[in-house]
Amino acid sequence: MLFKLTDEQLMIQNMVREFSRKVVAPTAADRDKTKEFPADIFAQMGELGLMGMLIPEAYGGEGADTVSYVLALSEIAYSCASVSVVMSVQNSIVCESLFKFGTEEQKQEYLVPLASGEMIGAFALTEPDAGSDPVSQEATALRDGDDYIINGTKRFITSGANSKVVLVTAKTDPGAGHKGISAFIVPKGTKGLVVGHVEDKMGLRASDTTDLIFEDCRVPKSQMLSKEGDGFKIAMSGLDAGRIGIAAQSLGVAQAAFDAAVKYAKKRKQFGTSISKHQGIRFQIADMATQIEAAKQLVLSAASMKDRQITYSKEASIAKLFASEMVNQITARAIQIHGGYGFTKDYDVERFYRDARVFTIYEGTSEIQRIVISNHVLKDKRKP
Repeated sequence: MLFKLTDEQLMIQNMVREFSRKVVAPTAADRDKTKEFPADIFAQMGELGLMGMLIPEAYGGEGADTVSYVLALSEIAYSCASVSVVMSVQNSIVCESLFKFGTEEQKQEYLVPLASGEMIGAFALTEPDAGSDPVSQEATALRDGDDYIINGTKRFITSGANSKVVLVTAKTDPGAGHKGISAFIVPKGTKGLVVGHVEDKMGLRASDTTDLIFEDCRVPKSQMLSKEGDGFKIAMSGLDAGRIGIAAQSLGVAQAAFDAAVKYAKKRKQFGTSISKHQGIRFQIADMATQIEAAKQLVLSAASMKDRQITYSKEASIAKLFASEMVNQITARAIQIHGGYGFTKDYDVERFYRDARVFTIYEGTSEIQRIVISNHVLKDKRKP
């Protein structure tokens, strides 16, 4: 691998790999069938420092760098994409948003238990008619004395049912475009916050995805994250970090599918020899290995830029675009190599294929990533 890892990064990777294979992997297929939320696994991950890896120890986190985080996230995704998506949202969009924009009181009350894994958080941005265009969201938060009253419906919210606290965006000034969006911290149990429809999804079935309905949900001004009008900025900042996380998840699932395909190709015999001896299969394996390695370098590069506090929005989108498209190709090829068996639930590649499909959609579709990348490129005054 071209990207040189430090001893500490390798130690974290190896530790999480062992945990992932021994604890997460054995029950992944069962969770896919039952859709059971693995609360016990998240509790163990919290004890290992995996639910707030990027947060300083003073706030209950691990204080790790982003490279270590993506290595760990990839290892979890290798065994179970459902577990990895909750870990990703918790770390990048929830905990980092609170750390970067929260007051000291908010950090003590919410960030500490979130980063330590004592509770799960959710981020509510998407709405029924506002996905890729968050400025079109219709949820409102109207000022009433020292409170805000939130109304609206949020859709496709990861951990919507199992979270204990939600970061939600809503319009405090509907006429001000993206500058009229604010963010609020809403604990579950707040009157007016209701968990709505739970999606029956194609993949990531052990990670609940729900509607969150706000009906005259009253929250005090002290629950606003940052200041009025900062909601869009908070969301975009979280999505930049989250896109590196999606790329890391894609990498983990792709590696799992690739390893399964190689193992199967070595043992499966046709025409008197293992199919791994046939050039058609060997070329597919070579292409798969190349795609995975390229994605790995993009993910690590974007993570390293974040660690060095270099603007990384374009690089995060590049990594997310390439890795999410890559994992869909890798999982499809893995099924092809398995032949008819790959189409059955007896082999994990079928689950990998279903789990991978959403990676080109959530936290910014591939089309949105291309818009982000092209905007950065065309605004760049440097000559190529």
